[in-house]
Amino acid sequence: MNSTSQPPAHVATRYWHTLDDGRIQCDVCPRACKLHEGQQGLCFVRSCHEQKIVLNTYGRSSGFCIDPIEKKPLNHYLPGTPVLSFGTAGCNLACKFCQNWDMSKSREIDSLADSAMPEQLSAKASQMGCRSIAYTYNDPVIFMEYAIDVAKECRKHNIKNIAVTAGYICPEPRKEFFAHMDAANIDLKGFTEGFYYRLCGGHLKDVLDTLLYLKHETDVWFELTTLLIPDQNDSSAEIETMSKWIVDNLGDEVPIHFTAFHPDWKMRNIPPTPAATLTDARDIAIANGVRYAYTGNVHDNIGSSTYCHHCHQRLIERDWYQLGEWNLDSHQCCNQCGAHLPGLFETQPGTWGAKREAVILNPLSI
Repeated sequence: MNSTSQPPAHVATRYWHTLDDGRIQCDVCPRACKLHEGQQGLCFVRSCHEQKIVLNTYGRSSGFCIDPIEKKPLNHYLPGTPVLSFGTAGCNLACKFCQNWDMSKSREIDSLADSAMPEQLSAKASQMGCRSIAYTYNDPVIFMEYAIDVAKECRKHNIKNIAVTAGYICPEPRKEFFAHMDAANIDLKGFTEGFYYRLCGGHLKDVLDTLLYLKHETDVWFELTTLLIPDQNDSSAEIETMSKWIVDNLGDEVPIHFTAFHPDWKMRNIPPTPAATLTDARDIAIANGVRYAYTGNVHDNIGSSTYCHHCHQRLIERDWYQLGEWNLDSHQCCNQCGAHLPGLFETQPGTWGAKREAVILNPLSI
């Protein structure tokens, strides 16, 4: 298929098997949707067609945008550089607090108003000076075939691939998916099974398995994000338990971002997260050994900046997504004490700043 063709109606997938009763089970994520002919999985984008699971959104997007990489959020990966971001529709979790619900909860193919085949996306990223491309807005594990093909093209042009995902994926597809990713932000939504089951329709253990896999079996750079929701997952005890688990199982160098909730989707009756809650969470994480803890979705110059774990000098200053002070040497070490800062850094930060630029590729007529 050439780069200017319209996207296919559906593409074949690999991860499924036939059950004894004739239904087809999707094996991409732990939901294990069991489908009759013509039915869609909970994610909406994978369905049973001619007795196999197909992907319905290959080459189709809810839109393309160039963001600062700090918006993903990634603070230790090519700071200051632009990233071409896109998503499709649907999701394999059912979070009642979803902040991107207009895309991730969409059940209508009409919401996908743009299109691009993999070669077009890699060419556009290169043309626009993007150092990376992010699969985001909705979870890329559900459109993994599309994301992987884009990633293959991007790697030909030395463009990095970033997954922004909840990590809710089965072991076999997980191995294939992350083999094509260079970095990731994993949405660790809370740290109790009750929270995951009650508010997300999923299970905590499957996400922790993904984190352990990324740390111990891949070279993917990853950071964590937890959206703190008042009276739901923001207790000091839960944050302390989570922080200790991260240090014990993932090490002390994995950054975590505590971000502010705002009322949305099915939780409009919950108030926004107070800034003090984020600061307290950051303090708890650092007290329990996490070296790099951040606050997000609030204006907090201190909480969003990066500090040396050894001498505590500010290494990278951030004002929202705008970078300021830069105290790293050419070996990504503190220029005061020489302590190394983990991640991927260049000699000088990028200059993209806080801009957000929409990109129109191929409007769809559906």
